[in-house]
Amino acid sequence: MTTEALPDMTGKTVLITGATSGIGLEAAVMLAGAGARLIIVGRNVAKTGIVLAEVAQRSESKHINSMLCDFASQAAIHRLADQFIARHQRLDILINNAGTVNAHRRLTEDGVETTFAVNHLGYFLLTNLLLDRIKASAPARIVNVASQAHYQGTLDLNDPGFEHGYRIMHAYRRSKLANVLFTRELARRLEGSDVTVNAVHPGVVATHIWDGAPRWTQPIFAVTKKFFMISPEAGAKTIVYLAASPEVEGKSGLYFENNQPKEPSRLARDEALGETLWIESERLTHFPSP
Repeated sequence: MTTEALPDMTGKTVLITGATSGIGLEAAVMLAGAGARLIIVGRNVAKTGIVLAEVAQRSESKHINSMLCDFASQAAIHRLADQFIARHQRLDILINNAGTVNAHRRLTEDGVETTFAVNHLGYFLLTNLLLDRIKASAPARIVNVASQAHYQGTLDLNDPGFEHGYRIMHAYRRSKLANVLFTRELARRLEGSDVTVNAVHPGVVATHIWDGAPRWTQPIFAVTKKFFMISPEAGAKTIVYLAASPEVEGKSGLYFENNQPKEPSRLARDEALGETLWIESERLTHFPSP
């Protein structure tokens, strides 16, 4: 999908996280080029400023702003949501794209394993904090960037953060399974609201997310990126498709690959597990506030 193929998004307010590199950056350029009022979210002040200028230059858009958030911090996510609500009357499209991997088990300031905190709880908390604004902007869309890695994911809610037996890929797969479970449960809760939510595998993309993998794996990733991974631009098109295409209007609770809905894993289809994950996510994020 090229920018020219996108519908006119003039007047649409779009918030995209993880937008300072890779597929997030490329999706931002496409959406801004289609006329969206775009807010990109980054973690680093200097880098976010540089990317803001790049997106503006490449898209030739003057309707781009930036906000800051470290998704490893629930306090930072609350600040982002509060600032967005204070500045913007609409949120037509929310794209949850921020993500991380960690070679070794680390805890956030909130006491949660970092991969699960950023990749899943970040989606969960930001979406729920902004949900009233999204509903008020309906018809509106939420896009959760997941991964085909969820097919190998497991979810032990007695030990969601791998306190016992941490492995980088196990943690990543679990977070991506949580993305799909969250998508399906949120879609159920949003029925009748004219707000849709879908998950997407953007493809095996050559980005910097795996720079945090163990050093001994880096030569493997270098070869894989060169010969087997798609470009960030190609991956971004799958995100933009769900965000903007009229072909997915009204479709919700689905998992997409190659712009087509695909049946997710057995665990991802477990409605009881999705509801239990939602309750556990509320506990871990203290949302809603007592």
